[in-house]
Amino acid sequence: MTLIQPVQSGEALIADINSTQPREGQVAIWWLGQSGYAIRTQSALIYIDLYLSEHLTAKYAQTEKPHIRMTAAPLRGENIDNAQWVFASHKHSDHLDPETLPALFAASPEARLILPAAIVEHAVSLGLPRERLVPTTGNETIYCGPLVVHSIPSAHPGLDYSEDTGYPFLGFLFEIDGLRLYHSGDTLVYDGLEARLKDFRPDIVFLPINGSDERRRQLQVPPNMSMEEAVALAQAVEARLMIPHHYDMFTFNTADVTAFEALARRENVPYRVLRCGERFLWPEE
Repeated sequence: MTLIQPVQSGEALIADINSTQPREGQVAIWWLGQSGYAIRTQSALIYIDLYLSEHLTAKYAQTEKPHIRMTAAPLRGENIDNAQWVFASHKHSDHLDPETLPALFAASPEARLILPAAIVEHAVSLGLPRERLVPTTGNETIYCGPLVVHSIPSAHPGLDYSEDTGYPFLGFLFEIDGLRLYHSGDTLVYDGLEARLKDFRPDIVFLPINGSDERRRQLQVPPNMSMEEAVALAQAVEARLMIPHHYDMFTFNTADVTAFEALARRENVPYRVLRCGERFLWPEE
């Protein structure tokens, strides 16, 4: 198949991220594929859930679930020399990439990785320096420079809480420059998630839409919320904007984003579908 090409990539994309200066109360967002984003506000630059290598394609090439890439990577880890606050929602390689993050850490000596406490040892095993890791057990508020970050448990498919290390799957609610932004990581909708998000009144919610089906269940692929569930959640918490993620990366585990668009329009849920590498400013000027 023909790879979907990013709108911007490489040095041009990094230059765009570096030169963009949102005003207070405005955010610039670049979708980097799958669930990965660069997010810049007036005071902070965030990278989250980066998958910028071919790790999974190589790992699963000779298996019953080959990870055939749909969208070309707009960056490699070594291109990212401007990172300070990096987030990983859970252990899976398309969210905590064994090839992207070591290269990013080498290129960005000030970078810190905020991640579930349950996966710290895994991150160290990948070569990430322990002293540059910021663990959270979930249901915590942590302070990262100008960022106020609330770690919110995710269910993928269970919450899997441990007394020792907390929740292994997390979402993050960022409060910064008058904005509240929620990135779910991978999750199902579980009892209590809607109420928790309503308390924060998020401006933008980043939610997965790939759901599951019988074939993926047989392959033991952990499920996410469906597009119907994601739209209903965005509607219930009265988000000002929904941005979908977890599609157009691997052929066996994606979603029809045009069907999502039709559904969101029908339900009157404000949304934006981003093209990989595209800069999106919100509120738009």
